[in-house]
Amino acid sequence: MSKSQYDAVVVGSGPNGLAAAITLQRAGLSVLLLEGRETVGGGLRSAQLTLPGFVHDVCSAIHPLAVGSPFFRTLPLEEHGLEYIYPPVDAAHPFDGGGAAVLKRSVEETARALGPDRKAYLNLIGPLVRLWPGIDSDVLGPLTFPKHPVDFVQFGLRALPPATLLTRLFQTREARGLWAGMAAHAIQPLSNLTTSAIGLVLMTSAHLRGWPMPKGGSQAIADALASYFISLGGTLETNRWVRSLNELPEAKAVLFDLTPKQLLEIAGDRFSDFYAGQLRRYRYGMGVFKVDWALDGPIPFTSEACRQAGTVHLGNTLEEIAASERETSKGGHPKRPFVLLAQQSAFDSSRAPQGKHTAWAYCHVPNGSQIDMTEAVESQVERFAPGFRDRILARHTLNTVQVEAYNPNYVGGDINGGIIDLGQLYTRPAVRWSPYQTSAKGIYLCSSSTPPGGGVHGMCGYHAARRVLRDLF
Repeated sequence: MSKSQYDAVVVGSGPNGLAAAITLQRAGLSVLLLEGRETVGGGLRSAQLTLPGFVHDVCSAIHPLAVGSPFFRTLPLEEHGLEYIYPPVDAAHPFDGGGAAVLKRSVEETARALGPDRKAYLNLIGPLVRLWPGIDSDVLGPLTFPKHPVDFVQFGLRALPPATLLTRLFQTREARGLWAGMAAHAIQPLSNLTTSAIGLVLMTSAHLRGWPMPKGGSQAIADALASYFISLGGTLETNRWVRSLNELPEAKAVLFDLTPKQLLEIAGDRFSDFYAGQLRRYRYGMGVFKVDWALDGPIPFTSEACRQAGTVHLGNTLEEIAASERETSKGGHPKRPFVLLAQQSAFDSSRAPQGKHTAWAYCHVPNGSQIDMTEAVESQVERFAPGFRDRILARHTLNTVQVEAYNPNYVGGDINGGIIDLGQLYTRPAVRWSPYQTSAKGIYLCSSSTPPGGGVHGMCGYHAARRVLRDLF
Protein backbone atom coordinates (compact mmCIF):
# COMPACT_ATOMS: atom_id res chain seq x y z
CA MET A 1 0.00 0.00 0.00
CA SER A 2 1.09 3.56 -0.57
CA LYS A 3 1.61 5.85 2.42
CA SER A 4 -1.86 7.40 2.17
CA GLN A 5 -3.97 4.26 1.98
CA TYR A 6 -4.51 3.77 5.72
CA ASP A 7 -7.08 5.68 7.72
CA ALA A 8 -5.56 4.56 11.02
CA VAL A 9 -2.43 2.87 12.33
CA VAL A 10 -2.42 0.95 15.61
CA VAL A 11 0.96 0.33 17.27
CA GLY A 12 1.01 -2.70 19.55
CA SER A 13 -1.09 -5.84 19.36
CA GLY A 14 -1.98 -6.54 22.96
CA PRO A 15 -5.68 -7.10 23.68
CA ASN A 16 -6.31 -3.36 23.60
CA GLY A 17 -4.43 -2.76 20.36
CA LEU A 18 -6.34 -5.63 18.76
CA ALA A 19 -9.65 -4.29 20.11
CA ALA A 20 -8.92 -0.81 18.76
CA ALA A 21 -7.93 -2.16 15.34
CA ILE A 22 -11.05 -4.33 15.11
CA THR A 23 -13.35 -1.48 16.17
CA LEU A 24 -11.94 0.85 13.52
CA GLN A 25 -11.92 -1.81 10.81
CA ARG A 26 -15.54 -2.75 11.59
CA ALA A 27 -16.44 0.91 11.12
CA GLY A 28 -15.27 0.72 7.51
CA LEU A 29 -11.81 2.23 7.92
CA SER A 30 -8.59 0.83 6.50
CA VAL A 31 -6.38 -0.10 9.45
CA LEU A 32 -2.75 -1.15 9.78
CA LEU A 33 -1.82 -2.98 12.98
CA LEU A 34 1.89 -3.13 13.83
CA GLU A 35 3.55 -5.51 16.30
CA GLY A 36 7.21 -5.48 17.28
CA ARG A 37 7.50 -9.18 18.02
CA GLU A 38 6.99 -12.12 15.69
CA THR A 39 3.58 -12.95 17.16
CA VAL A 40 0.64 -10.84 18.26
CA GLY A 41 -0.64 -10.78 21.80
CA GLY A 42 1.28 -8.60 24.27
CA GLY A 43 0.23 -10.25 27.53
CA LEU A 44 -1.63 -12.93 25.56
CA ARG A 45 1.21 -15.22 24.57
CA SER A 46 2.02 -18.85 25.22
CA ALA A 47 5.33 -20.63 24.75
CA GLN A 48 7.34 -23.74 25.67
CA LEU A 49 9.32 -22.03 28.40
CA THR A 50 10.62 -25.07 30.27
CA LEU A 51 10.71 -28.38 28.37
CA PRO A 52 9.50 -29.51 24.93
CA GLY A 53 5.76 -30.16 24.92
CA PHE A 54 5.01 -28.05 28.02
CA VAL A 55 2.97 -25.00 26.99
CA HIS A 56 3.09 -22.09 29.44
CA ASP A 57 1.26 -18.78 29.44
CA VAL A 58 3.95 -16.11 29.40
CA CYS A 59 1.81 -13.51 31.18
CA SER A 60 -1.97 -13.75 31.62
CA ALA A 61 -3.50 -17.17 32.21
CA ILE A 62 -7.09 -17.15 33.51
CA HIS A 63 -9.61 -14.89 31.79
CA PRO A 64 -12.81 -13.85 33.60
CA LEU A 65 -12.58 -10.36 32.10
CA ALA A 66 -12.07 -11.65 28.56
CA VAL A 67 -15.08 -13.97 28.58
CA GLY A 68 -17.14 -11.23 30.23
CA SER A 69 -15.88 -8.29 28.15
CA PRO A 70 -18.77 -6.22 26.75
CA PHE A 71 -16.73 -5.77 23.56
CA PHE A 72 -15.27 -9.25 23.09
CA ARG A 73 -18.75 -10.73 23.54
CA THR A 74 -19.81 -9.00 20.31
CA LEU A 75 -17.11 -10.79 18.30
CA PRO A 76 -17.40 -14.26 16.68
CA LEU A 77 -14.14 -15.41 18.22
CA GLU A 78 -15.24 -19.03 18.49
CA GLU A 79 -15.42 -19.06 14.69
CA HIS A 80 -11.73 -18.13 14.71
CA GLY A 81 -10.60 -20.99 16.93
CA LEU A 82 -11.19 -19.72 20.47
CA GLU A 83 -12.52 -22.28 22.95
CA TYR A 84 -12.79 -21.71 26.70
CA ILE A 85 -12.40 -24.40 29.36
CA TYR A 86 -14.21 -23.99 32.69
CA PRO A 87 -12.74 -25.70 35.79
CA PRO A 88 -15.22 -27.08 38.38
CA VAL A 89 -13.99 -24.46 40.88
CA ASP A 90 -13.17 -20.96 39.61
CA ALA A 91 -10.80 -20.10 42.44
CA ALA A 92 -9.76 -21.69 45.72
CA HIS A 93 -8.08 -20.22 48.77
CA PRO A 94 -6.39 -22.73 51.08
CA PHE A 95 -5.57 -22.23 54.75
CA ASP A 96 -3.09 -23.79 57.12
CA GLY A 97 -4.60 -27.02 58.36
CA GLY A 98 -6.03 -28.20 55.05
CA GLY A 99 -9.28 -26.26 54.66
CA ALA A 100 -10.09 -23.91 51.78
CA ALA A 101 -12.62 -21.30 50.73
CA VAL A 102 -13.94 -21.51 47.18
CA LEU A 103 -15.37 -19.24 44.51
CA LYS A 104 -17.84 -21.07 42.27
CA ARG A 105 -20.25 -20.08 39.51
CA SER A 106 -23.20 -20.35 41.89
CA VAL A 107 -23.56 -17.40 44.26
CA GLU A 108 -25.57 -19.49 46.71
CA GLU A 109 -23.11 -22.38 46.69
CA THR A 110 -20.19 -20.04 47.29
CA ALA A 111 -22.04 -18.26 50.10
CA ARG A 112 -23.23 -21.47 51.75
CA ALA A 113 -19.66 -22.74 52.08
CA LEU A 114 -18.83 -19.61 54.10
CA GLY A 115 -21.09 -20.74 56.95
CA PRO A 116 -21.92 -17.83 59.29
CA ASP A 117 -20.92 -15.36 56.54
CA ARG A 118 -23.42 -16.73 54.05
CA LYS A 119 -25.86 -13.83 54.44
CA ALA A 120 -23.12 -11.18 54.43
CA TYR A 121 -21.71 -12.58 51.17
CA LEU A 122 -25.14 -12.70 49.53
CA ASN A 123 -25.86 -9.12 50.62
CA LEU A 124 -22.55 -7.89 49.19
CA ILE A 125 -22.32 -9.82 45.92
CA GLY A 126 -25.93 -10.75 45.13
CA PRO A 127 -27.06 -7.24 44.12
CA LEU A 128 -23.96 -6.74 41.96
CA VAL A 129 -24.59 -9.95 40.04
CA ARG A 130 -28.08 -8.68 39.23
CA LEU A 131 -26.92 -5.15 38.34
CA TRP A 132 -23.71 -5.96 36.44
CA PRO A 133 -25.19 -6.57 32.95
CA GLY A 134 -26.56 -3.02 32.96
CA ILE A 135 -23.44 -1.27 34.27
CA ASP A 136 -20.49 -3.31 32.98
CA SER A 137 -19.79 -0.99 30.03
CA ASP A 138 -19.79 2.06 32.30
CA VAL A 139 -17.60 0.49 34.98
CA LEU A 140 -15.18 -0.78 32.33
CA GLY A 141 -14.81 2.57 30.63
CA PRO A 142 -14.02 6.28 31.04
CA LEU A 143 -15.86 8.42 33.56
CA THR A 144 -19.12 9.48 31.91
CA PHE A 145 -22.74 9.81 32.95
CA PRO A 146 -23.83 6.17 33.33
CA LYS A 147 -26.76 4.63 31.51
CA HIS A 148 -28.16 3.38 34.82
CA PRO A 149 -26.98 5.95 37.39
CA VAL A 150 -28.70 4.44 40.43
CA ASP A 151 -27.25 1.01 39.75
CA PHE A 152 -23.84 2.53 39.02
CA VAL A 153 -23.87 4.36 42.35
CA GLN A 154 -24.73 1.12 44.15
CA PHE A 155 -21.61 -0.46 42.67
CA GLY A 156 -19.53 2.62 43.44
CA LEU A 157 -20.49 2.66 47.10
CA ARG A 158 -19.18 -0.88 47.43
CA ALA A 159 -16.14 -0.39 45.18
CA LEU A 160 -14.74 2.87 46.59
CA PRO A 161 -13.75 1.74 50.13
CA PRO A 162 -10.45 -0.02 50.80
CA ALA A 163 -10.65 -3.80 50.87
CA THR A 164 -9.70 -3.80 54.55
CA LEU A 165 -12.85 -1.84 55.35
CA LEU A 166 -15.17 -4.19 53.47
CA THR A 167 -13.56 -7.06 55.34
CA ARG A 168 -15.47 -5.94 58.41
CA LEU A 169 -18.60 -7.40 56.82
CA PHE A 170 -17.19 -10.89 57.43
CA GLN A 171 -16.38 -12.76 60.63
CA THR A 172 -14.97 -16.10 59.44
CA ARG A 173 -11.40 -16.83 58.41
CA GLU A 174 -12.74 -18.32 55.16
CA ALA A 175 -14.72 -15.30 53.99
CA ARG A 176 -12.06 -12.80 55.02
CA GLY A 177 -9.28 -14.78 53.34
CA LEU A 178 -11.26 -15.35 50.15
CA TRP A 179 -12.03 -11.63 49.93
CA ALA A 180 -8.41 -10.62 50.60
CA GLY A 181 -7.15 -12.87 47.82
CA MET A 182 -9.58 -11.32 45.35
CA ALA A 183 -8.74 -7.76 46.36
CA ALA A 184 -4.99 -8.46 46.16
CA HIS A 185 -5.34 -8.59 42.37
CA ALA A 186 -5.28 -4.78 42.66
CA ILE A 187 -1.49 -5.06 43.24
CA GLN A 188 -1.35 -2.43 45.97
CA PRO A 189 -1.88 -2.22 49.74
CA LEU A 190 -5.36 -3.45 50.68
CA SER A 191 -5.79 -0.31 52.76
CA ASN A 192 -5.89 1.85 49.60
CA LEU A 193 -9.18 3.31 48.44
CA THR A 194 -10.83 1.49 45.48
CA THR A 195 -9.01 -1.80 46.18
CA SER A 196 -12.48 -3.26 46.73
CA ALA A 197 -13.35 -2.56 43.09
CA ILE A 198 -11.17 -5.23 41.49
CA GLY A 199 -12.25 -7.86 44.01
CA LEU A 200 -15.91 -7.12 43.40
CA VAL A 201 -15.52 -7.19 39.62
CA LEU A 202 -13.67 -10.52 39.70
CA MET A 203 -16.17 -12.17 42.03
CA THR A 204 -19.14 -10.86 40.09
CA SER A 205 -17.56 -12.06 36.84
CA ALA A 206 -17.13 -15.53 38.30
CA HIS A 207 -20.79 -15.79 39.22
CA LEU A 208 -21.97 -14.55 35.83
CA ARG A 209 -19.53 -16.15 33.36
CA GLY A 210 -16.89 -18.06 35.29
CA TRP A 211 -13.08 -17.91 35.35
CA PRO A 212 -12.15 -19.88 32.22
CA MET A 213 -8.87 -20.58 30.45
CA PRO A 214 -8.44 -20.67 26.65
CA LYS A 215 -7.80 -24.14 25.28
CA GLY A 216 -4.20 -24.38 24.15
CA GLY A 217 -3.02 -21.24 25.94
CA SER A 218 -3.72 -17.53 26.24
CA GLN A 219 -2.20 -17.06 22.79
CA ALA A 220 -5.46 -18.50 21.46
CA ILE A 221 -7.32 -15.31 22.41
CA ALA A 222 -4.83 -13.11 20.58
CA ASP A 223 -4.78 -15.40 17.56
CA ALA A 224 -8.59 -15.38 17.35
CA LEU A 225 -8.70 -11.58 17.60
CA ALA A 226 -6.01 -11.21 14.93
CA SER A 227 -7.75 -13.73 12.66
CA TYR A 228 -11.02 -11.84 12.94
CA PHE A 229 -9.28 -8.50 12.27
CA ILE A 230 -7.70 -9.90 9.10
CA SER A 231 -11.03 -11.40 8.01
CA LEU A 232 -12.48 -7.87 8.11
CA GLY A 233 -9.80 -6.70 5.68
CA GLY A 234 -7.33 -5.35 8.22
CA THR A 235 -3.59 -5.40 7.63
CA LEU A 236 -1.26 -6.89 10.23
CA GLU A 237 2.52 -6.63 10.22
CA THR A 238 4.71 -8.29 12.86
CA ASN A 239 8.42 -7.75 13.57
CA ARG A 240 7.85 -3.99 13.21
CA TRP A 241 9.30 -2.16 16.22
CA VAL A 242 8.29 1.50 16.15
CA ARG A 243 10.72 3.99 17.65
CA SER A 244 9.65 7.17 15.89
CA LEU A 245 6.56 8.61 14.27
CA ASN A 246 8.64 9.01 11.13
CA GLU A 247 8.66 5.22 10.73
CA LEU A 248 4.87 5.11 10.35
CA PRO A 249 2.92 5.44 7.11
CA GLU A 250 0.77 8.53 6.76
CA ALA A 251 -2.63 8.13 8.45
CA LYS A 252 -5.34 10.32 9.88
CA ALA A 253 -5.09 8.63 13.29
CA VAL A 254 -2.36 6.76 15.14
CA LEU A 255 -3.26 4.77 18.25
CA PHE A 256 -0.60 3.48 20.64
CA ASP A 257 -1.11 0.38 22.76
CA LEU A 258 1.81 1.56 24.90
CA THR A 259 2.31 3.15 28.31
CA PRO A 260 3.27 6.83 28.82
CA LYS A 261 6.98 6.00 29.02
CA GLN A 262 7.09 4.56 25.49
CA LEU A 263 4.66 7.14 24.14
CA LEU A 264 6.99 9.94 25.25
CA GLU A 265 9.97 8.24 23.63
CA ILE A 266 8.17 7.90 20.29
CA ALA A 267 6.05 11.05 20.07
CA GLY A 268 7.03 13.27 23.00
CA ASP A 269 8.19 16.12 20.76
CA ARG A 270 4.64 16.46 19.37
CA PHE A 271 3.03 17.07 22.78
CA SER A 272 2.46 20.26 24.71
CA ASP A 273 4.76 20.83 27.68
CA PHE A 274 1.81 20.49 30.04
CA TYR A 275 0.65 17.15 28.65
CA ALA A 276 4.19 15.76 28.42
CA GLY A 277 4.70 16.77 32.03
CA GLN A 278 1.60 14.84 33.06
CA LEU A 279 2.88 11.76 31.27
CA ARG A 280 6.27 12.04 32.99
CA ARG A 281 4.52 12.15 36.37
CA TYR A 282 2.48 9.03 35.64
CA ARG A 283 2.99 6.45 38.36
CA TYR A 284 3.80 2.78 37.88
CA GLY A 285 2.94 0.21 40.54
CA MET A 286 4.49 -2.88 42.06
CA GLY A 287 6.01 -5.46 39.77
CA VAL A 288 5.74 -9.23 39.59
CA PHE A 289 8.15 -12.15 39.90
CA LYS A 290 6.89 -15.06 37.80
CA VAL A 291 7.61 -18.79 37.89
CA ASP A 292 6.52 -21.50 35.44
CA TRP A 293 6.99 -25.18 36.19
CA ALA A 294 7.04 -28.41 34.23
CA LEU A 295 5.77 -31.06 36.63
CA ASP A 296 5.86 -34.84 36.84
CA GLY A 297 2.27 -34.88 38.11
CA PRO A 298 -0.53 -32.59 39.34
CA ILE A 299 0.09 -30.27 42.29
CA PRO A 300 -0.67 -32.36 45.40
CA PHE A 301 -2.81 -29.83 47.23
CA THR A 302 -4.06 -31.02 50.59
CA SER A 303 -7.46 -29.52 49.83
CA GLU A 304 -9.63 -31.33 47.28
CA ALA A 305 -11.19 -27.97 46.34
CA CYS A 306 -7.76 -26.65 45.34
CA ARG A 307 -7.18 -29.66 43.10
CA GLN A 308 -10.41 -28.77 41.25
CA ALA A 309 -9.63 -25.06 40.88
CA GLY A 310 -8.16 -23.35 37.85
CA THR A 311 -6.84 -20.54 40.07
CA VAL A 312 -5.47 -20.87 43.60
CA HIS A 313 -4.67 -17.91 45.86
CA LEU A 314 -1.85 -18.72 48.29
CA GLY A 315 -1.79 -16.32 51.19
CA ASN A 316 -3.59 -17.96 54.10
CA THR A 317 -5.35 -15.28 56.17
CA LEU A 318 -6.45 -11.73 55.45
CA GLU A 319 -3.87 -10.48 57.92
CA GLU A 320 -1.03 -12.32 56.20
CA ILE A 321 -2.03 -11.12 52.72
CA ALA A 322 -2.49 -7.51 53.84
CA ALA A 323 0.91 -7.54 55.56
CA SER A 324 2.57 -9.00 52.45
CA GLU A 325 1.12 -6.38 50.11
CA ARG A 326 1.94 -3.57 52.53
CA GLU A 327 5.56 -4.71 52.94
CA THR A 328 6.00 -5.04 49.18
CA SER A 329 4.60 -1.54 48.57
CA LYS A 330 7.28 -0.19 50.92
CA GLY A 331 10.09 -1.88 49.01
CA GLY A 332 10.30 -5.15 50.94
CA HIS A 333 10.29 -8.78 49.86
CA PRO A 334 8.05 -10.84 52.17
CA LYS A 335 9.18 -14.30 53.19
CA ARG A 336 5.60 -15.42 52.67
CA PRO A 337 4.37 -13.43 49.65
CA PHE A 338 0.84 -13.58 48.31
CA VAL A 339 1.04 -15.97 45.33
CA LEU A 340 -1.40 -16.27 42.44
CA LEU A 341 -1.23 -19.74 40.93
CA ALA A 342 -2.90 -21.34 37.91
CA GLN A 343 -2.87 -25.04 37.01
CA GLN A 344 -4.13 -25.08 33.43
CA SER A 345 -2.96 -28.59 32.52
CA ALA A 346 -5.27 -30.10 35.15
CA PHE A 347 -8.15 -29.19 32.81
CA ASP A 348 -6.47 -28.74 29.42
CA SER A 349 -4.54 -31.80 28.31
CA SER A 350 -3.00 -29.89 25.40
CA ARG A 351 -0.70 -28.02 27.80
CA ALA A 352 1.64 -30.92 28.68
CA PRO A 353 2.68 -34.42 27.59
CA GLN A 354 0.45 -37.25 28.80
CA GLY A 355 0.75 -37.72 32.55
CA LYS A 356 2.72 -34.49 32.99
CA HIS A 357 1.59 -31.04 34.06
CA THR A 358 2.36 -27.35 34.03
CA ALA A 359 1.86 -24.69 36.69
CA TRP A 360 2.02 -20.90 36.53
CA ALA A 361 2.48 -18.47 39.42
CA TYR A 362 3.63 -15.02 40.37
CA CYS A 363 4.02 -12.88 43.45
CA HIS A 364 4.18 -9.12 43.85
CA VAL A 365 7.55 -7.41 44.33
CA PRO A 366 8.78 -3.80 44.39
CA ASN A 367 8.91 -2.12 40.99
CA GLY A 368 12.25 -2.89 39.34
CA SER A 369 13.22 -5.62 41.82
CA GLN A 370 15.84 -8.15 40.73
CA ILE A 371 15.54 -10.32 43.84
CA ASP A 372 15.04 -14.02 43.06
CA MET A 373 11.76 -15.01 44.75
CA THR A 374 11.76 -18.63 43.54
CA GLU A 375 12.33 -20.11 46.99
CA ALA A 376 9.65 -17.92 48.60
CA VAL A 377 7.09 -18.77 45.91
CA GLU A 378 7.81 -22.50 45.97
CA SER A 379 7.67 -22.51 49.76
CA GLN A 380 4.18 -21.07 49.61
CA VAL A 381 3.08 -23.79 47.19
CA GLU A 382 4.73 -26.52 49.28
CA ARG A 383 3.01 -25.11 52.36
CA PHE A 384 -0.41 -26.03 50.98
CA ALA A 385 0.70 -28.89 48.72
CA PRO A 386 3.32 -31.02 50.54
CA GLY A 387 5.43 -32.91 48.02
CA PHE A 388 5.13 -30.24 45.32
CA ARG A 389 8.89 -29.76 45.02
CA ASP A 390 9.38 -33.46 44.34
CA ARG A 391 7.30 -33.12 41.16
CA ILE A 392 9.29 -30.28 39.60
CA LEU A 393 11.01 -31.32 36.38
CA ALA A 394 12.06 -27.83 35.27
CA ARG A 395 11.29 -24.21 36.02
CA HIS A 396 11.45 -20.88 34.22
CA THR A 397 11.58 -17.58 36.12
CA LEU A 398 11.25 -13.90 35.26
CA ASN A 399 12.16 -11.01 37.55
CA THR A 400 10.78 -7.53 36.91
CA VAL A 401 13.66 -6.51 34.63
CA GLN A 402 13.13 -9.62 32.53
CA VAL A 403 9.37 -9.07 32.51
CA GLU A 404 9.92 -5.58 31.10
CA ALA A 405 12.43 -6.90 28.55
CA TYR A 406 9.74 -9.35 27.38
CA ASN A 407 7.17 -6.55 27.10
CA PRO A 408 8.33 -2.90 27.46
CA ASN A 409 4.79 -1.97 28.53
CA TYR A 410 5.46 -3.77 31.82
CA VAL A 411 7.57 -0.94 33.22
CA GLY A 412 9.48 -2.19 36.24
CA GLY A 413 7.42 -5.37 36.10
CA ASP A 414 4.08 -3.54 36.44
CA ILE A 415 1.63 -5.67 34.46
CA ASN A 416 -1.25 -3.18 34.92
CA GLY A 417 0.28 -0.39 32.83
CA GLY A 418 0.41 1.87 35.89
CA ILE A 419 -1.00 1.65 39.40
CA ILE A 420 -4.80 1.67 39.47
CA ASP A 421 -5.41 3.66 42.64
CA LEU A 422 -7.84 6.50 43.28
CA GLY A 423 -5.47 9.03 41.71
CA GLN A 424 -5.21 7.04 38.48
CA LEU A 425 -8.52 5.24 38.26
CA TYR A 426 -10.32 7.46 35.75
CA THR A 427 -7.58 10.05 35.14
CA ARG A 428 -5.01 7.65 33.69
CA PRO A 429 -2.69 8.73 32.14
CA ALA A 430 -3.55 12.43 32.52
CA VAL A 431 -6.36 14.74 33.56
CA ARG A 432 -8.19 15.38 30.28
CA TRP A 433 -11.73 15.55 28.93
CA SER A 434 -10.96 12.30 27.13
CA PRO A 435 -8.12 10.17 28.56
CA TYR A 436 -7.54 8.59 25.14
CA GLN A 437 -6.71 11.87 23.38
CA THR A 438 -3.21 13.30 23.58
CA SER A 439 -2.39 16.98 23.11
CA ALA A 440 -1.40 16.26 19.49
CA LYS A 441 -4.17 15.97 16.93
CA GLY A 442 -4.49 12.48 15.50
CA ILE A 443 -2.40 10.77 18.19
CA TYR A 444 -4.24 8.59 20.71
CA LEU A 445 -3.45 6.23 23.57
CA CYS A 446 -5.37 2.94 23.73
CA SER A 447 -3.44 0.88 26.29
CA SER A 448 -4.14 -0.23 29.85
CA SER A 449 -2.69 3.13 30.89
CA THR A 450 -6.16 4.48 30.04
CA PRO A 451 -9.50 3.58 31.71
CA PRO A 452 -10.49 1.02 32.79
CA GLY A 453 -6.89 -0.16 33.24
CA GLY A 454 -5.25 -3.57 33.29
CA GLY A 455 -6.86 -6.88 32.44
CA VAL A 456 -7.64 -8.80 29.25
CA HIS A 457 -10.92 -7.14 28.29
CA GLY A 458 -10.02 -4.90 25.34
CA MET A 459 -12.17 -2.07 26.68
CA CYS A 460 -9.34 0.50 26.69
CA GLY A 461 -8.79 -0.11 22.99
CA TYR A 462 -12.50 -0.18 22.21
CA HIS A 463 -13.20 3.15 23.94
CA ALA A 464 -10.11 4.78 22.40
CA ALA A 465 -11.23 3.71 18.93
CA ARG A 466 -14.72 5.05 19.56
CA ARG A 467 -13.12 8.36 20.53
CA VAL A 468 -11.15 8.37 17.27
CA LEU A 469 -14.29 7.72 15.26
CA ARG A 470 -16.13 10.59 16.95
CA ASP A 471 -13.20 12.99 16.62
CA LEU A 472 -11.98 12.30 13.10
CA PHE A 473 -14.37 10.14 11.13
